[in-house]
Amino acid sequence: MTDTLTAQSAATHVRHRKIKWNTVFDHLVLIAGSLMMIVPLVLVFLTASLPDTEIIKEGLQFKLGDQLGPNFQKAMFESSGFTNENTGMVMLKNSMILGVGFAVGKIVLGMMAAYALVYFRLKFATFAFWIIFTTLLLPLEVRILPSYEVIQGLGLMNTYTGLIVPLIASATATFFFRQFFRSVPEELVEAARIDGAGPVKFFVDILVPLSQTMIAAMFIIMFVFGWNQYLWPTMITTDEGMFTLVRGIKQIVQDFEGSNIPEYGRANLLAIIAVLPPVAIVVFFQSWFVKGLTESDK
Repeated sequence: MTDTLTAQSAATHVRHRKIKWNTVFDHLVLIAGSLMMIVPLVLVFLTASLPDTEIIKEGLQFKLGDQLGPNFQKAMFESSGFTNENTGMVMLKNSMILGVGFAVGKIVLGMMAAYALVYFRLKFATFAFWIIFTTLLLPLEVRILPSYEVIQGLGLMNTYTGLIVPLIASATATFFFRQFFRSVPEELVEAARIDGAGPVKFFVDILVPLSQTMIAAMFIIMFVFGWNQYLWPTMITTDEGMFTLVRGIKQIVQDFEGSNIPEYGRANLLAIIAVLPPVAIVVFFQSWFVKGLTESDK
């Protein structure tokens, strides 16, 4: 009898439980935002499975065709262009080198600049920091012509050095690492000094391990930024063997000569493939990313 009354009471409680409309609204907003992000990718993926002639005739479509396998084979392993050097694998390798080199270069340079600004007690350290910070107002597009002239003069066209080095000076990384180093307790610095640690040992053995989460956070931001670079690789690479994925996709859809038609299926599939490495990096480093940008305890 008691069990029956308890069950009836629980059922009544469930029936009369209030609907939290704020929670429902929040979820609807999240679902709408997710759909806005995912639907275009699904549309591009489904279109990549269609024949090129059908894509040209009908445009983007929400239906699965039978050309996904052949388009993937062409996208990753068949060469294209005038010299037949830019396969999808080559472009993926070039994009990976650019993204990793870009991120590592910015992190190393940003850490060293921040270390000098925080620990070397320079007379004009604050002024120097704000000079560095104001470079955020000068995007690559503003200084791209002088940078191009310098790289061309040094003979670094169509090289990884020319592709990466002009981009690695970073006010953003310097700012974040400076703020992070300033939060390191002074007692830790004094203890390292008493133990006989010099500037290099303190930096390598103490600051770098302490900065692991911040390094991971910076790596995600800078890798995605470097991976998506379009203007600089377009200017600095004329050799098709040096094309990145973004640069190569543009080349494929422009190939409209004689009886050839733009390979939209191949280009769409390459666009999907170009999204995957940044997504994998973000998913893998997600917890470190949040921790690196929010933690303050050392």
